[in-house]
Amino acid sequence: MKSAGGLVIGAFVLLLAIWLLWVVQTAIDIGAGPRLAEQAFAGLPATGVSNPVTAVLLSYRGYDTLLELAVLLAALLGIWSLGAASPGFQAAGAVLQGMVTLVVPLLILAGGYLLWVGGHAPGGAFQAGALLGAAGVVMRLAGDERAGLPPLAAQRWLVVAGVAVFVLVGIATMGLGAGFLAYPIGWSKWLILAIETAATVAIGTTLAAAYVGGRPWSHADVSGQS
Repeated sequence: MKSAGGLVIGAFVLLLAIWLLWVVQTAIDIGAGPRLAEQAFAGLPATGVSNPVTAVLLSYRGYDTLLELAVLLAALLGIWSLGAASPGFQAAGAVLQGMVTLVVPLLILAGGYLLWVGGHAPGGAFQAGALLGAAGVVMRLAGDERAGLPPLAAQRWLVVAGVAVFVLVGIATMGLGAGFLAYPIGWSKWLILAIETAATVAIGTTLAAAYVGGRPWSHADVSGQS
């Protein structure tokens, strides 16, 4: 019985492989049809940016990027729901402290650069936000319990900034007579830059706060324990 079952599975896999090869060969024989990449490049002038990756993420597939930011926010809310953050690490030595004073400003500067060039070169909000989050991780490793983050009230505003600005821009474009996240010609570059700026701050704050590993301390927590 086992050998018969193996033969059936093997025959099915072989037929599937032959069918896939036939599909690929047929597509090659038919010739070059319209390609998504060509259509994406042709529509770049209307997006206001010259980097095709940024155009795809924030113009062609803006809904997907909005949901990605929402997933990051939901993940952080799940972490915060587990309770307060654990105590910080021990104080860092002189070598690590010296590295922090050198590396953290460079990470922030590089993040700002990637945000700015994202419209016409490789970069953008996710790369810039990752560098800001890395700066927070380095500060946490150096003994900063907050990982360089502001108090809880400010963190709440920062982590929702990406989703909030995204949605507000979408509502604004609808008010201008276009569809949701359908940027009007002449406004698209600056609307995308506004979205990416808010997303960068939100991503960096979210990643650093997630590394801290729990809900930040607030005045209510301290007074409740005393």
